[in-house]
Amino acid sequence: MQNCGFKFNNSYLSLPDEFYTRLNPSPVANPKMIILNDDLAHSMGLDFSNLSKQKQAELFSGNNLPEGSEPLSQAYAGHQFGHFVMLGDGRAHVWGEHITPENKRLDIQFKGSGHTPYSRRGDGRATLGPMLREYIISEAIHALGIPTTRSLAVVTTGEDVMRETLLQGAMLTRVASSHIRVGTFQFAAAQDNKALIQTLLNYTVNRHAPEIKGDQNLAVAFLKNVIERQSDLIVHWMRVGFIHGVMNTDNMTISGETIDYGPCAFMDTYEPNTVFSSIDHMGRYAYVNQPAIAQWNIARLAETLLPLIDDNMSKAIEIAEETINEFSTIYQRKWLTMMRAKLGLFGIQSGDEELICDLLNLMQNNHADYTNTFYDLSNIDKPTDKLYEQKHFEDWYFRWQNRLTQNSKSLESSICQMQNTNPAVIPRNHKVEEALEAANQGDFKPFQDLLAVLKEPYNDRVSLKPYQALPKPTERVYQTFCGT
Repeated sequence: MQNCGFKFNNSYLSLPDEFYTRLNPSPVANPKMIILNDDLAHSMGLDFSNLSKQKQAELFSGNNLPEGSEPLSQAYAGHQFGHFVMLGDGRAHVWGEHITPENKRLDIQFKGSGHTPYSRRGDGRATLGPMLREYIISEAIHALGIPTTRSLAVVTTGEDVMRETLLQGAMLTRVASSHIRVGTFQFAAAQDNKALIQTLLNYTVNRHAPEIKGDQNLAVAFLKNVIERQSDLIVHWMRVGFIHGVMNTDNMTISGETIDYGPCAFMDTYEPNTVFSSIDHMGRYAYVNQPAIAQWNIARLAETLLPLIDDNMSKAIEIAEETINEFSTIYQRKWLTMMRAKLGLFGIQSGDEELICDLLNLMQNNHADYTNTFYDLSNIDKPTDKLYEQKHFEDWYFRWQNRLTQNSKSLESSICQMQNTNPAVIPRNHKVEEALEAANQGDFKPFQDLLAVLKEPYNDRVSLKPYQALPKPTERVYQTFCGT
């Protein structure tokens, strides 16, 4: 197999054997390329143009891996909907770590690549629809300017996979800064071996936060670093109305990247308690709950670090609790900054939070679309629609316009800030489902068209109109699924 620019340096293998199992992906019968992310490949210093489609399919199915790859599946644990479970890569294999021309270290990982020691009762495979969903949403999230794992390729395997019915088998190739999760630390802590936790901490800090290596209390500095990353990430999700759907601790990366696009979706009408996931019966991971769940997950991370925080367990718990409690203040500050940007507000005024919350209440009470409302406000002219003709909105609009006059920057600067913060288009659930249904029938044009639209989410243009419209009642998506 031609190298294509791969430069592997597989540092994860320096960790103790407990953290992974070396094994190759399971071969597949008849792989075929569905999509290759040329832009991402180029940014990684990779070039597959000299490989035939068949050779590409063999590569991205794991049937023929490049020199330097050392496949492994990772062990980790996690709280799934609040319940602790020992887990691991049940259908994933990390090829290794590729070093880009900019000296950035990236995991390359298969999803749907076959049975592993962590599969439990699973078949280790994936189906086409969920793999294309991850490709669409992860690339959309990237284009929206939000930290995320990314999708490099999707292939079909030529094999059927049994879920509720027989479905087309497929594999995704995912790229991430790493696949180290809160659950990885939970796995280490479950071994009841302080040295193992210390080894993982040292490795993770060296890989993701080398700037804190000299800190007097490395565990606390690391915890604060994760809090900053996660609060930034959740604020971004809230900015665009994204609902992850399954914020288990094994789905929270230490790097602060969005990972595991299972039952994820974007809100249409603004309703804080919105849930799409078919398995989230109690609304644990609803839109409004995402900040609190992030803090809860970080508390679970802190528990794993207690032996490293202080030898005195009571003192360690006290320090950890103080650190965790900072999340709410940090998040609220970042959220207010983000919401000010959505409304073009510069500086801080005492009535800003009330102005923001009053708009959100108006939107909720009137079932207003989250994305379109903020984008409507991002234009110079006052929007025209039923919502905007109401007396309550007229009053709010007058207060907002008055607040804009108190900005330290011009109105043009406010509009520019809003248009760079409020997307003109998101991957609306009904359009995603439309693309996936067509792809399952062999028609990939809606999938390709949707990807093209989502590549420039802040650039409004006439071609976006069909993708900005709310779903008709018959098109509404009420539930999304994991695909496992």
